[in-house]
Amino acid sequence: MAMAMMIRNATSKRAMTPISGDFGGLRSMSSWWKSVEPAPKDPILGVTEAFLADPSPEKVNVGVGAYRDDNGKPVVLDCVREAEQRLAGSTFMEYLPMGGSAKMVDLTLKLAYGDNSEFIKDKRIAAVQTLSGTGACRLFADFQKRFCPGSQIYIPVPTWSNHHNIWRDAQVPQKTYHYYHPETKGLDFSALMDDVKNAPEGSFFLLHACAHNPTGVDPTEEQWREISQLFKAKSHFAFFDMAYQGFASGDPARDAKSIRIFLEDGHHIGISQSYAKNMGLYGQRVGCLSVLCEDAKQAVAVKSQLQQLARPMYSNPPLHGAQLVSTILEDPELKSLWLKEVKVMADRIIGMRTTLRESLEKLGSPLPWEHVTKQIGMFCYSGLTPEQVDRLTSEYHIYMTRNGRISMAGVTTGNVGYLANAIHEVTKSS
Repeated sequence: MAMAMMIRNATSKRAMTPISGDFGGLRSMSSWWKSVEPAPKDPILGVTEAFLADPSPEKVNVGVGAYRDDNGKPVVLDCVREAEQRLAGSTFMEYLPMGGSAKMVDLTLKLAYGDNSEFIKDKRIAAVQTLSGTGACRLFADFQKRFCPGSQIYIPVPTWSNHHNIWRDAQVPQKTYHYYHPETKGLDFSALMDDVKNAPEGSFFLLHACAHNPTGVDPTEEQWREISQLFKAKSHFAFFDMAYQGFASGDPARDAKSIRIFLEDGHHIGISQSYAKNMGLYGQRVGCLSVLCEDAKQAVAVKSQLQQLARPMYSNPPLHGAQLVSTILEDPELKSLWLKEVKVMADRIIGMRTTLRESLEKLGSPLPWEHVTKQIGMFCYSGLTPEQVDRLTSEYHIYMTRNGRISMAGVTTGNVGYLANAIHEVTKSS
């Protein structure tokens, strides 16, 4: 009894004793996180939060980076629904290996490198399943930091905002290269080539394979060939982020043309792939990271190191999304259905581009809007200023990021006229 009392008293004293931390001096347990300030809101996700809080019946959200049908509703593809039915109750829920589903990875590589790729046959590609495209980029950034510790990454201006976060948190120094020309609202090709030429030999470059986010501006095939040749002359490493394969033009092979050009020219490249947009598997977080190596032996070594990096991060990737992708891509009928459905999505967005441009021109806008239809993919870099975007939000309840990026997936036949009129009103005095 006495011993129990002594233990309770000792425990009570320890609970009341201030704890010495690494921040200097003594502090109580309740003040460990006193210095933590709220993080700034994500510029993209914050748009959706503001939209949801707006009670206006006229509100329009063209900020979200996810596909919507012509009624503004999320879509589950028919090929995905069929795959879900086939999988329901038919498989176990065991862990995947650290590298993920080998079947899904193999099928995914064929989409990027080609069905008859010699690199796949020769086992020269180190590849692992990842947590969508974000996870693939982060895994590569950590791989770059570990095995090329003195390197840096060249990122286009502008780019998807999370690219900067990813390489920053991997502690890889960043530099930028010219990409978008604000006046032409197209590609600043000469400045891009100058930056590639002036970068130190053997530099890492982040390239958007297709449907550049946020601008929708892609190099032409001939420009890609010139970029590839200059990369070869400078011995640069190209890391492609391919988040929109099939979603840009409606043709996955066409959207992988930039990658195929680099492969033809003998580059060893890295690729991030995602099924968020082109299969609508946003919440399933299904992706793939691949690195083309010198030979099969090197590929085994690189894959083992990618798996080692993944182990303390998330151990192994999720199962269900990988099963959906495998079920669709390995079945000829389901794959054919997917190719039809991804073209429907791409064509709807292309059609909305045409309608938005025509609507603005019919309103007598003094500004040129050719860039709306020249750009490709989910996003249109409108040229709207932050102040004009603020007016669209405050006066018309239209929500988009302040850089003027319009998600064309949020444009429908029901709201395109309202959107065009609002844009006309805030730009007609420009």
